[in-house]
Amino acid sequence: MVTATRTKRFETRLDEATDQLITRAAELTQMSKSAFVTGAARAEAEKIVARAEITLLDPQVFDALVMSLDIADDAPALRDKLASLPRIS
Repeated sequence: MVTATRTKRFETRLDEATDQLITRAAELTQMSKSAFVTGAARAEAEKIVARAEITLLDPQVFDALVMSLDIADDAPALRDKLASLPRIS
């Protein structure tokens, strides 16, 4: 397994109860506290970014969206612009 070189440092302040909880969870997973926090933060960050980049739609809404893409708009401005261009023979 290839690991990225770790060149960045991240520090945070936390209360005693949170520190104890993180320490216990890291021990239970047999990870260092740093590895546990990094993994948990990365997993949460990936979920948030994925949620922001992926649009979820109800199946009926998705079908209506796809059908609307198949129906061309009148687009009078585009029609007029194309009509004003010189014809190529």
